[in-house]
Amino acid sequence: MTTRVGVGVGVGVGSGGSSRTVLITGVSKGIGRALALELANLGHSVIGCSRSQDNLISLQSQLPNHLFLTADIKSNTSVQDLARTVMDQKGVPDIIVNNAGTINKNNKIWEVPEEEFDNVIDINLKGTANVLRHFIPLMITNNKKQGGGGIIVNMSSGWGRSGAALVAPYCASKWAVEGLTKSVAKELPEGMAVVALNPGVINTDMLASCFGTSAALYQTPEAWASKAATMILNLRAADNGASLTV
Repeated sequence: MTTRVGVGVGVGVGSGGSSRTVLITGVSKGIGRALALELANLGHSVIGCSRSQDNLISLQSQLPNHLFLTADIKSNTSVQDLARTVMDQKGVPDIIVNNAGTINKNNKIWEVPEEEFDNVIDINLKGTANVLRHFIPLMITNNKKQGGGGIIVNMSSGWGRSGAALVAPYCASKWAVEGLTKSVAKELPEGMAVVALNPGVINTDMLASCFGTSAALYQTPEAWASKAATMILNLRAADNGASLTV
């Protein structure tokens, strides 16, 4: 079930040309929240979704002229409802950032509970696929009408391109996102693009779960977002299928 938290219209023109409509999943905290704030500050229209309505209410208070919705990307039905609501309220997004993600507690693979492994795969991989399933057809139709356009960013990881001990489920999910992105890139029509984006190492709750207090040595989500927003806004059809790093 998708719950509408707030709605408004983004104004102005920011980095990357004319004002864009950007959908960000996993927007309630960390890099998703920071990216939403940065894009709104640049004058773009933000649509955000998260499972946590409390965190969305807080973000809505900061960005009252944008649209935030509760949705569980693990659920195909929830994402289908999300797509309908987004279409009704905002139309087809110009850019989608598949950011929602989670990580397992540090453990050897044979010590990771089945439920925990499933949750990582369900959110990081199947959640990404659910968003693609319901939004790509809308973007293809829009692409035909406009003669081009439609950018999708699937958040990957450095651990989606290498291995790391104690986080095998997370690595597996992000390697899968890389492969999914490469395959989908070959299915998109001319004028659209899907890329896998490694955000780099950022001081988030997720990093702290792996690195402990040393996570504080790395860049903040806000510092990251100022660079990432510019990069994402400047993606073009020629980038289709690329594996990029902020």
